[in-house]
This record gives sequence, structure tokens and C-alpha cells, in this order.
Amino acid sequence: MAANVDRVFVVAALSEEVNLRRLERYLTIAWNSGASPVIVLTKADLAADPAQALAGVEPIALGAPVLLASGATGVGLDRLRAELGAGLTGVLIGPSGVGKSTLINRLMGDALLKTQAVRRDGKGRHTTTHRQLTILHHGGMLIDTPGLRELQLWGDGSALEQAFEDVARLATGCRFRDCRHQGEPSCAVRRAVEQGELQADRLASYRKLERELHALAVRSSVRLQQEERRKWRLIQKSARDRTRPG
Repeated sequence: MAANVDRVFVVAALSEEVNLRRLERYLTIAWNSGASPVIVLTKADLAADPAQALAGVEPIALGAPVLLASGATGVGLDRLRAELGAGLTGVLIGPSGVGKSTLINRLMGDALLKTQAVRRDGKGRHTTTHRQLTILHHGGMLIDTPGLRELQLWGDGSALEQAFEDVARLATGCRFRDCRHQGEPSCAVRRAVEQGELQADRLASYRKLERELHALAVRSSVRLQQEERRKWRLIQKSARDRTRPG
């Protein structure tokens, strides 16, 4: 999608409900790239309560700035420029119609990239079909990308721990170092969910992404494939033993 970037601008539109689980996936990928992620909440002019939307996203950002912006009014563009100083390269990622091209046009002060009007339901339209690098007036460079339905994870678990620093921190209090936060005794993560300190949806998202990374690691490692096959053979043998007549 893009290489050698300094900032990954994860874009979501406030013209509809923000998908926090999608943002978590994008943040994990951004951290894994080595670039610094920035969450940009566009179309702030269409939000009933932008401050409330911002407050709903900040808990999952964990070290990534969260900006309110509007390509229509220019709100937040100064902060966006500040995150992309002269000589730095950034990339905009997000679903179709969230206003990525409109932001670049507003930053450039010109209709450089093709855009379309929003639909009657307030959602944007898919317009960008290829990547394009734009050099901004202040010296920063910004790459616009086509809208993404979904992104496949890649890399190791270190980026997941950065994107879910709250879960990783709580896990240090679990009794077992390899705790999976399911039914193990003295699980600090599950206790935090039960006490309302951690959202159950956030833990479910963490475990889903963790499974994806593990599956990716298994596919790329012969040793892990052998261990995985051995594990399932033991599970199947145990199941047969339990159902065998005494």
C-alpha cells in the first residue's frame, strides 16, 4: 500500500458511527509498520456532537493523537499539518468515502484530487482508485490511497501490544504468563472486564487479532505448523479416550 512512511493517518468519518474495532485493526497495522499512527476523525461538521465522538475514540488510541477535522470547513487542518512536518511522509488509510481526498485538496487549497458529493444518507462515495503522492506547500508529503474494506494483519505480536497497551499492562497481573484471558484462574484481564475497567468488546477484539497473528505465524513457520498438528492430535486423542467405553 505504501512504504517508508513516517505517519499513518487512520481516517474515520463522523458522518456515521465510528467503527472502533476497525480502528483497532488499523492501529495495530500502523504500529507494526514502524510509523507513528494518528487518528483523524473527518467530517466533524456533520457530527451532532464532535466532542463526544472524540471522547469515544480516545480510550482506544493509547499514544496515538486523535484529531477532529473537516475538509468542508478547514477545522483541524493546522493540527494535521503539524503532525506532518517538512520532509516527513504520511499516508491516509481508511474506508471509501471518509474524506481522504477532500482533506488533501483542502490542505493544498486546490481541487487536486477528484472527489464526489456525499450520498443522501450522509455517507461518502468511493472515488480514489490508485495511490497518489502529493507534496504539500509546507514540505510534508501525503499519500492518498483507495478505500479499504479490510486489512490483513502481518508481523509479530509486538504491534498488538502497542495498540492494546491497556490489555498488555493488565496481563502482567495474571497468574500465568501464557494466560489467554478465557477461563484461567486469577486472570487480571477478565477481572478488569468484570469490574468495568476494560470493555468486553475491546478484549474480544484483542483476542480476535491475536488469533489472526498466530495463524499468520503458523502459516509462515514449519516448526509452528508441526506444533499445531501435534496439539490437535493430542486434543483428538483426548476426545476419543473420553468417549471410549470403560
